[in-house]
Amino acid sequence: MNHRRLITLLSICAALAAAFPAFAQPAATVPEVQTPGDTDSAERPTPYDDQLSRLAEILGSIHYLRNLCNTGKEDSWRADMQQLLDTETKDEPKRKERLTASFNRGYRSFASVYTDCTPQAIVAEERYRNEGATLATEITARFGN
Repeated sequence: MNHRRLITLLSICAALAAAFPAFAQPAATVPEVQTPGDTDSAERPTPYDDQLSRLAEILGSIHYLRNLCNTGKEDSWRADMQQLLDTETKDEPKRKERLTASFNRGYRSFASVYTDCTPQAIVAEERYRNEGATLATEITARFGN
């Protein structure tokens, strides 16, 4: 992993860690889905693509829930996702599509359930921040040079 990618993951980790108390829950495992035609020669898959996909989904979920429960519009989670895409998927459109789809899946999964901020939505947002911080820390600790 190059230096720029590590800095991006560390900054996302710091943003997630700063947004919640010091406790965290274990990261959930998401099975990898392979689609036909994923063998593009320009694509350079990484050993942490599954974790990045889950992190993107978490960022999408948090983006929706934070805007649902906060009075002011907050785009920092979307900006973090854009930074992750710019760093991780440069010149790799299929990886970018997969990570974008993961972000959108996370966003839509909560948009289909919550139309108003509820205590359950607040708890879900906190749990996702915890999981995201743990996941970002694990990625940088394991794969960051």
